[in-house]
Amino acid sequence: MSRRGDNIRKRTDGRWEGRYQILSEDGKKCYRSVYGKSYNEVKEKLTLGKEEAARTEPICRIFDRKTPDREGSFCALAMEWLAYIELSRKYSTFVKYKTIFQCHIQQNFHDDRFTQMTNSYIQSKISEMPVSDRTRQSILMVIKQIFRYAEKQYAYPVPSISNISIRNRPQSLEIMSRAEQARLMRFLCDDMDISKAGIYLCLSTGLRLGEVCALKWDDIEKANGLIHVNRTVQRIQSAEGSVKTVLLETPPKSISSNREIPISDSLLSILTAFQKEGQIYLLQKDRPMEPRTYQNHFKRYLDMINAPHYNFHILRHTFATNCIDNGMDIKSLSEILGHSDVQITLNRYVHPSMDTKRKYLNALSDDYGQLCGQK
Repeated sequence: MSRRGDNIRKRTDGRWEGRYQILSEDGKKCYRSVYGKSYNEVKEKLTLGKEEAARTEPICRIFDRKTPDREGSFCALAMEWLAYIELSRKYSTFVKYKTIFQCHIQQNFHDDRFTQMTNSYIQSKISEMPVSDRTRQSILMVIKQIFRYAEKQYAYPVPSISNISIRNRPQSLEIMSRAEQARLMRFLCDDMDISKAGIYLCLSTGLRLGEVCALKWDDIEKANGLIHVNRTVQRIQSAEGSVKTVLLETPPKSISSNREIPISDSLLSILTAFQKEGQIYLLQKDRPMEPRTYQNHFKRYLDMINAPHYNFHILRHTFATNCIDNGMDIKSLSEILGHSDVQITLNRYVHPSMDTKRKYLNALSDDYGQLCGQK
C-alpha cells in the first residue's frame, strides 16, 4: 500500500520503505531509502533522514553555481531559493511558498533584475496587485526570505523592505453570539455522537481544524486529563503521481503549537464515551478526518440551529474570547492556543465582547452613582 504524501510504500517482502531526496557531490539529485517493520517506524526514520541531509549539506555544495550577476533575474534567484526550501523545510511549507511565488511573484516580477528590486519598486508593484492585505503580507514575507537567502549565499546587499503597501486597517474579529453559542451547545449535547463531540472539544480548547482532525486516542492522557497536540493534517498539492492532492499529516504549525492542553473531567468523560476498541483516530477509525469534510459537518450543524455559515475557525475565536471574558490571564491562554508570543493572542484573537464592555461600563456607572450618593 502506497503512502504518496510521505513517499512511503509497503514492499512485497512485507517491509515498509521510505525514500527521500538528496544532492550528490556533483549537484545531481538522487534518493536514499530507509526501511522498517511499520509505516510509523519508517516515517520517523524518514523525518530524521531529511533533517540530517538538510543539516549536513552546506549551501555552497547544494547549489554549485557561481555568484550570480547582480544584473541577473530576481525570479531565477527565487527559484534557487525554492529548491533550498524544498530540501530544508516541511513539504507543506514548501508548497505554500511555491504557490505564493507562482501565483504572485513570478507573474509580477518575471522581467525584473536585482538592481530594480528596491523598496519603493516592490511597494509600488505589490500595492497594484488586486489581492487582500493578508496576501500582500505573505508576498512581502517571501520576498524578504529570498533576499535573506541571497545575503547568506552570495553576500548580496539586502534592501530594507517595509510593510507600507499593507493598509493595516483593523479587522473586526467574528465570534459567535451568546445566543448562537447556547443554541449550538444544546444541539451538540442532544443525541451527541463523536462528530458533535469533536465540535464541543474545539469550542472548549481552541483546537484548530487540522489539529482535531489529526487527533488520536493515544494523544488523550486520561490519568492527568491532558490532550497532547503533536500533529495536524491538511490537503496539499501532491509531489508525485497522478493524484493532484494528498491528505498529509505533519507536525503542528510551529514549535509552540506542539503543546499540552488540560481538559475538564466532564469533557474527558464525554470524549471517552465514544472510544471504541481498535480505533486509532478520534473522529475516524484508522485515518485522519478530511478537514473539508469536517468543515461541512460544522456548516450542517449551523444550518440546524439557524446560524450563519461561519468558518470552522470561529470556534477558536469564540473560545479565546470566552476565556478572556471569564478572567483567564493572557499567558495561560496564549500557551493553550499554541502561540509563540502573547502579542499574537492579544492582537489577533482576544477582543472583548459587547457584553463584557457593557459590564465594565455598568460597573463604572454604579461607581459614579455611589459618588453622587456620597454628596
